[in-house]
Amino acid sequence: MENYLLLIVGILLSILGAVNIKGNIRTIHAYNRRNVREEDIPKYGRAVGTGTLIIAAAFFVSLRNESAVSFIVLPGLAVGLAFILYGQIKYNHGIF
Repeated sequence: MENYLLLIVGILLSILGAVNIKGNIRTIHAYNRRNVREEDIPKYGRAVGTGTLIIAAAFFVSLRNESAVSFIVLPGLAVGLAFILYGQIKYNHGIF
């Protein structure tokens, strides 16, 4: 059951990351994209989408190695959140 949950969340995050990378940032909360300038939308979408895809990739990789889930998912989550936070601070000029 745990593997199915990781698979479903990984697929959803992959789709969300791909949508954001293509420049569609409507899937991101309005208060998180409020201060993003029009010319920075593609860059912001790539940063947030890349972070989301990294988290999804960590979920997919952890499916192959069940004994090391915490060693794969936690670092992947940290790196993915770092990308998202970078994009948020740089292009939205703050966290909120």
